[in-house]
Amino acid sequence: MTESLATFGGGCFWCTEAVFLQFQGVTSVVSGYSGGEIPGPTYTAICTGTTGHAECVQVTFNPEVISYRDLLDVFFHSHDPTTPNQQGADRGTQYRSVIFVHDDEQRRQAEQVVQELGESREFGSPIVTQIAALEKFYAAEDYHQDYYQQNATQPYCHATIGPKLAKLKSRFADRLINN
Repeated sequence: MTESLATFGGGCFWCTEAVFLQFQGVTSVVSGYSGGEIPGPTYTAICTGTTGHAECVQVTFNPEVISYRDLLDVFFHSHDPTTPNQQGADRGTQYRSVIFVHDDEQRRQAEQVVQELGESREFGSPIVTQIAALEKFYAAEDYHQDYYQQNATQPYCHATIGPKLAKLKSRFADRLINN
């Protein structure tokens, strides 16, 4: 099996991780940080909004089962790509919408999808998602990994992640693990 990597920042990494873990062909999702200036960032540092890092996830996937283009579709439809530095009540540069591309082909596909979404006006406002080369990905602390699976009844998870997953089930039912 050939595996590939994709890295996305769509606001809170707990939400983004929970979303991608639902899909056939996704073999792992790691919450972490990318796009900042300091090496080895911590969650405490990220929360200040001064490190330049975004909360993001690194998705390992089998492109024979789910394509990078499919992952882009999931990414754009699982968060609001029209709000700069904000997802819901979460505000700050660490919550920006960003695609960290691993190579020129990922950049080409990401730029194409952004252009298509902009032209379609599907989201009603301009897409503000950044596209940047992945320089370094730092895995978040252990307690952030598989957060939703371990804390589904926690109020934030129940109020924020639960509705995102319900929305996914209606749009992507044929591609989910438990469809």
